[in-house]
Amino acid sequence: MNLQHEKIIQLCDELKLEGLSNEYSAICQQCAKEEVSFTDCLEQLLKAEASARSVRTKSMLTRMSGLPIIKTLDEFDFDFAHGVPKKQIMELASLAFIERKENIVLLGPSGIGKTHMAIALGYLATQAGIRVRFLSAADLIVLLEEAQKRETYKKTMVTLTAPKLLIIDEIGYLPLARNQADHFFQVIAKRYEKGSVILTSNLNFGQWDKTFAGDGVLTAAMLDRLLHHSHVLALKGESYRLKEKRKAGIVKGN
Repeated sequence: MNLQHEKIIQLCDELKLEGLSNEYSAICQQCAKEEVSFTDCLEQLLKAEASARSVRTKSMLTRMSGLPIIKTLDEFDFDFAHGVPKKQIMELASLAFIERKENIVLLGPSGIGKTHMAIALGYLATQAGIRVRFLSAADLIVLLEEAQKRETYKKTMVTLTAPKLLIIDEIGYLPLARNQADHFFQVIAKRYEKGSVILTSNLNFGQWDKTFAGDGVLTAAMLDRLLHHSHVLALKGESYRLKEKRKAGIVKGN
């Protein structure tokens, strides 16, 4: 590497052009070998930088999303989960619902893949350059209660409304006290027609008021906002986790 090349690499590093810095020498050598024009060579260099930035952005968005694990729709066993509408799920995978600020509600018994699908859609969004936040319903309440104690409630609420997609998992596993139900309502109300939400629950809508402090008025107001622009998928089927345990001989079949 000559002195000029060293200066160019140094300038790339100063300007944080990591992709260009890493690929500069190889691309220039190949362009010289093929007698490519300067503008064509410059285009290849800029494409290398753009590609590297895209990879970094996707990685950063995935880390910041809070997704507990990486799941994809390709990994989902639609053959086993007969009660899961594959066509509708794959249509949602276009992520057009996020641009339209629509919500998704996944209802059904435990173990049939609601969380898997929510995570998979969230991961797809991060790979499309979309900001995502994943929280369990319990963690969401803890976060807001702590924020209220520390007097950072408004700031925390901003962090929950800023992402274009918010995923709230496992609604209904733990009943909420009245003040906790109010916190949850505020999140849904703040995001109404401003950003998409994916919710998963093992309860049908008629049971939600029991989770939200038995407050039918609050629950109805929340569902009104949540369901106004939404895709509701009522999933059916056997628990995938039980299926795996049966295969391992841990649980006996019927």
